Amino acid sequence: MTTTMTPLEAARADLHSRLAARAGAAGLPAPAVSRIGDTNVLGDTGLACGPAATVHLTAQAVLLGPWGGAPAAGPACGTCLAMRRQRLRTRTERDALETGTQTTAAGAWPVLPDHTVDAVWSLHRLIASGAARHPAEGPDAGLPQVTELDLETLRVRTFPLLPEPMCPRCRPFTEESAARAAKEATLPAPGPLPKPRPDSYRLRRASDHPLPVKALANPVCGVLGGGTWIDVTSPTTAPVAGSVFMRGYAGLTDVTWSGQANSFADSRDLAFLEGLERYAGTHRRHRAPVVTASLEELGDRALDPRACGLYGPRTYAEDPMVEPFDPARPIPWVTGWSLRDGRPVLVPARLVYYSAGTAADNFVFECSNGCATASSWEEAVFFGLLELIERDAFLLGWYGDLPLPEIDLDSVRSPAVRAMVARAALQGYDVHVFDNRVDLPVPVVTGLAVRRDDAPGSLAFAAGASFDPETAVESAVSEILTYIPHLPGQVAERPVELAAMAEDFDLVKRLPDHAALFGLPAMRVHATGYLKPPRTAPLDELFASWEQRRPRTGDLRDDLLLVRDLLGEAGCEVIAVDQTTPEQRRMGLRTVAALAPGLLPIDFGWTRQRALTLPRLRTAPYRAGMVPAPLREEQLRRVPHPFP
Repeated sequence: MTTTMTPLEAARADLHSRLAARAGAAGLPAPAVSRIGDTNVLGDTGLACGPAATVHLTAQAVLLGPWGGAPAAGPACGTCLAMRRQRLRTRTERDALETGTQTTAAGAWPVLPDHTVDAVWSLHRLIASGAARHPAEGPDAGLPQVTELDLETLRVRTFPLLPEPMCPRCRPFTEESAARAAKEATLPAPGPLPKPRPDSYRLRRASDHPLPVKALANPVCGVLGGGTWIDVTSPTTAPVAGSVFMRGYAGLTDVTWSGQANSFADSRDLAFLEGLERYAGTHRRHRAPVVTASLEELGDRALDPRACGLYGPRTYAEDPMVEPFDPARPIPWVTGWSLRDGRPVLVPARLVYYSAGTAADNFVFECSNGCATASSWEEAVFFGLLELIERDAFLLGWYGDLPLPEIDLDSVRSPAVRAMVARAALQGYDVHVFDNRVDLPVPVVTGLAVRRDDAPGSLAFAAGASFDPETAVESAVSEILTYIPHLPGQVAERPVELAAMAEDFDLVKRLPDHAALFGLPAMRVHATGYLKPPRTAPLDELFASWEQRRPRTGDLRDDLLLVRDLLGEAGCEVIAVDQTTPEQRRMGLRTVAALAPGLLPIDFGWTRQRALTLPRLRTAPYRAGMVPAPLREEQLRRVPHPFP
């Protein structure tokens, strides 16, 4: 039986033989040649790249390396390169490779004339002789390098490569590697975490982290995508963004990461940190063990996911992508740490890695809620919990239709806030901010930009949480400024679709639908409490009691323990799961998924709202003294939330 050789394999074999002839004529060893691009190395790993290959042929280019690199960077191989490169392919290419779609070759390609092979040979000789030099600087300089020869233009470019932590060739799974990964994810030794100032909660600035920006974003092997872009026309912020496809429950999703500060330099650092956070949170990228068992088998060693909320019965009956949780069904679990009990606890992987899952654990769809990246485990947990508290408070205020006091913006001293409010005014928006605390005293602020006319882009919501009330205001206002330049266009692009959603909330399916829906002027009727607040008061008056309770020590642990205790008083345990990837550890970063079972989780899609099923939605306003009795069903605002 004969097997037809694919065009790429035929070209690889041809290139290998012609390079071998040149090597033989020079009395030198011939380079091994592999092919990249017609085999799914993310699923059927290792089939395309031989361990010794240093020349890799694709349909568009020849890649040479990895070469160079300091020992501290760790080994990298052709399979690392192939895995990184495949994640950067187009949707069509990736779906063809990864879903088994049958493809047909359009012809013999790539074409390799003699001058191209000569160029490959010259680059190989330069690298093999040690004469090639690293073009990278700073944190990129010590990494292995990959040189690309474009087959159409013969352009030569070199990019740094971060080794792939799940590479089956240079980092195969072993009991030793699993134990090492589990040890790395354990808690650090007890000790103080000195803060720069008592009222400062970030231990390091974003710009202090040694980010290998060229390895993170480049068109050949970028971890987070092929590059970044800026929007010099933005009237409100200085945005820097990038994107990459990540495979999740519904196929490939275009995951965008961005920074929205007041300078492009600051935005770039924030964008990369957000991208790394999503890289760590979408899929598990380390070798720590996973336990597959049922909740009934694990007992009190595990977190019961029902405490985090499930969908209503109608969702499970009508939505083919989800099934009710079954405590007798084995599902994957990862190890977290209970801050309340001081012990390890198993957490459903479905609640931690929000783009990964199995058919057995499809009881909910999770998002990045509670995920945070920082310079230490405790700092990441602290900011992850603040995010959980922020979203919980927003949902309590929205679905509970609670009377939230407005903060007098003239009482906010921050010049940054005043500048942002002025920028919003130039775009035709008035900015309002509200004290959104319910039963937890931690400052949570909801921001709202209201368009002055009845054109598309009517309302833009956002929220912020911080131990410092002014920082919470600044965070909320900064968030809404990232949305208002684009909201009118997003609404104008789909007026019929959004109008239908306003009549039938079941049509609200995806994350973008929620914010876009409230760009319709007709939706103002559902936000009357925000447009006509019960009262307006100065910031210092509203948060006076918090300022008396807020720790003023120089140790971040004190702040973290206060959050833990406040959540405990509200009946919520605090659990943290370390998501940190090996790449992040080398940058001095830690990423954590914080969970507080019982808080209202943010969801997107009207039929997938766990918040509506949890007791806290009805009892927390009563606990806070905001209503005379637990809320009844008819008192709830059953309208999709506008959280962006």
